[in-house]
Amino acid sequence: MFKQILGKLPKKTSAKFWDNGESQTVDNNNQGGDEVLSQRSSSNGDTLDCVSFDVLPRLRDVSISEKQELFLKKLRLCCVVFDFVAEPQQNFKEKEIKRQTLLEVVDYVISSGNGKFPESVIQEATKMISANLFSNPHRQWKNKTPEALDMEEEEGSLNPSWPHLQIVYEFLLRIVASPNTDPKISKKYIDHTFVLKLLDLFDSEDPREREYLKTILHRIYGRFMVHRPFIRKTMNNILYDFIFETGKHSGIAEFLEVLGSIINGFALPLKEEHKLFLTRVLIPLHKLKCLPNYHQQLSYCVIQFVEKDCKLADTVIRGMLKYWPVTNSSKEIMFLNELEEILEATQLTEFERCMIPLSRQIAQCLSSSHFQVAERALYLWNNDHVTNLVRQNSRIILPIVFPALEKNGSSHWNQAVKNLTENVLKVLSDTNPDLFEECLRKFQEDQQKAEDTKKKNGETWRQLEEIVASKGHTSMAK
Repeated sequence: MFKQILGKLPKKTSAKFWDNGESQTVDNNNQGGDEVLSQRSSSNGDTLDCVSFDVLPRLRDVSISEKQELFLKKLRLCCVVFDFVAEPQQNFKEKEIKRQTLLEVVDYVISSGNGKFPESVIQEATKMISANLFSNPHRQWKNKTPEALDMEEEEGSLNPSWPHLQIVYEFLLRIVASPNTDPKISKKYIDHTFVLKLLDLFDSEDPREREYLKTILHRIYGRFMVHRPFIRKTMNNILYDFIFETGKHSGIAEFLEVLGSIINGFALPLKEEHKLFLTRVLIPLHKLKCLPNYHQQLSYCVIQFVEKDCKLADTVIRGMLKYWPVTNSSKEIMFLNELEEILEATQLTEFERCMIPLSRQIAQCLSSSHFQVAERALYLWNNDHVTNLVRQNSRIILPIVFPALEKNGSSHWNQAVKNLTENVLKVLSDTNPDLFEECLRKFQEDQQKAEDTKKKNGETWRQLEEIVASKGHTSMAK
């Protein structure tokens, strides 16, 4: 696809660059497609220095000895930043020239031989990347969607600068992943400040940008071991801010996807800092209203922890029970889906530590008037591992869930829930008939007591009403 994009680009252009009100000229001759540039560029982001270039031929048209210097010049050319937000209709030719140059430098990185990139190339490359990704014009666009709009329905807005940004992100990805990039040299320029700014970009409302950032961050984490603690700490801080302060961030799903890969690579036994991350970040993430936006990724991260250390199952399950939704049925279904996966990785010893509060919560789900919640809770008995855990502790669990099952079977409004309940009751009856009969007797006794109490209360109220009525008549007679 990248070669096809290159092939469609025009070879002849004539335009003027305008950057910060200064005139810059680019011409291509008719035969070689060479570029002439007179550019004002910034070396430190604040002061503009006048830099003049002579004819810039295409990289493929020069000798190997000249390519590196020409490559550096083209990187400097790409530091010119256009405002796609305030001035979307201006400088079409200039923007196309820059886009063409960006594609050319990406192709150069892809087609480079086995030689390592020198430090000068890495330095100029990071300058160009910073100028484009971290500059204000590209970051000034905002989604116009009202805040009142439900985040589940919000698709995000598209960055108008994307025609250039996409290629810059591709260039960064190719530089980071290239075998010609020496991490020992690159870490001087792809440093903590660079990584921090990159992590800040995850709050972009453009899903295309977040997808690139996710891939690039994963590659940086894999190649730059020196940055790994800093990346984890910074991501923790961003997630803390999201959980306890703002509740708003567009890139949580992408963060968690990267973290899922990181957690998957944790060595055993797990470090204490990793366990704290589970209890202080991942579990509290369940309480946010916008959970549907990132639940799939969050669930994967949590299950990775339980699979690596089964002793964490009790901590995770109790944490989920703490944040269990009360009035949101769709979130309850998500919790039940995640709970089943966690229980599949849970050993008997850990299950027994939390089975009483867990059984009470499941009983509440079974009693839910929302048929999908009750149905999803009943489906837990279709899982062989979960059924085995329940069977080995049936004397404790069955008395807790039996009343909800019995009421569902006799009085739930949804026929599918009734049918599933009858199947579960039959399984329980076949597994331990004596205990089942005992629970049934206890349920019938409790029902009879409740009925007697109701009748007694009704009689008491009737007597009180008669006394009040008789006193009323006496007062009127006087």
